[in-house]
Amino acid sequence: MINLENKNILITGGLGILGKSLIPELALLKANVIVVDIQDIKNIKNINNYEILKNKIFYYKSDVSKKANVEKVKLKILKKFKKLNVLINAAAITDAIEKKNLFNSSKFENFSFKSWKKSINVNLNSLFLCSQIFGKELIKNKTSSIINIGSTYGIVGPDQNIYKNKLKKKTFYKSPSYPTTKGAVISFTRYLAAYWGNKGLRVNTVSPGGIFNKQDKNFLKKYSSKTLLNRMAKPEEISSVIAFLCSDRSTYITGSNIVVDGGWTAI
Repeated sequence: MINLENKNILITGGLGILGKSLIPELALLKANVIVVDIQDIKNIKNINNYEILKNKIFYYKSDVSKKANVEKVKLKILKKFKKLNVLINAAAITDAIEKKNLFNSSKFENFSFKSWKKSINVNLNSLFLCSQIFGKELIKNKTSSIINIGSTYGIVGPDQNIYKNKLKKKTFYKSPSYPTTKGAVISFTRYLAAYWGNKGLRVNTVSPGGIFNKQDKNFLKKYSSKTLLNRMAKPEEISSVIAFLCSDRSTYITGSNIVVDGGWTAI
């Protein structure tokens, strides 16, 4: 059985759909879970079983795409916890499929440079800053770990055909920025794994497929038909893999991209 007792695990973007499943799982495994997110602190109560596990969950509000903010929150965290064992880089933005209604602006030819830069800033700059700033602390331990959250769209291009309504009319195009940043996450992981391997710091990517989040039924049907298991992922099916990478059961895994996609990229 996985045991994370006495491990101090930091997760950025912890109040997203994946974090709400991951945080209680890590807490149940006896880790101290340090959550950094840009959302208001009151939203931490939305984490599953928060009232039961709140003594193992510690929240810090910060925009981790800004260097000064990351430096500041690091000092606060280290003052309380003294050391870190694991960093999970989960802070990211994506386009909410079910909420898009701007067909023309979603086309690559019309995609705004502002939106492109926003994705780069949140999905990559925060990854760089947190890995650099917290990585300096992680390498002080004999064994430590960074886990980056990728995506199947960092491996294969988006199938734009699944973004059609039930009348088979295209409603929007998946953006060019999200797949680009997630592909970069995988490459950055390999760089860090090679760079810090001799320090005992392991670095891996977990690349999930689509996670069920009450999406439109038509989209669910189209997406599910492309997976070998014929469904989207449950959040806990991703978080269990991340928990394994946090543990001492994964001490010979580094530089890997672990794909958890129900077979989406297998064929």
